[in-house]
Amino acid sequence: MKTSRSNVVRTPKVCHFCVNAIDDVDYKDVRTIQRFMTSYAKIASRHRTGTCNKHQRRLAEAIKRARFLALVPYTLR
Repeated sequence: MKTSRSNVVRTPKVCHFCVNAIDDVDYKDVRTIQRFMTSYAKIASRHRTGTCNKHQRRLAEAIKRARFLALVPYTLR
């Protein structure tokens, strides 16, 4: 018996940075940055992580800076 998708209740994702009142995404905070990366060290999308547009742009910039300074790898392979 198939279940329809209309029975699934999803809670909306909220921005981690807005909820915790974090204004600046710090590139030196590797633990937080890795939370928003995939297993292949790619930047995860807004749809998957739930970040707002403003913080997604700042997060991407912080990840790129951390990569340049060798705090986070470019790829894991």
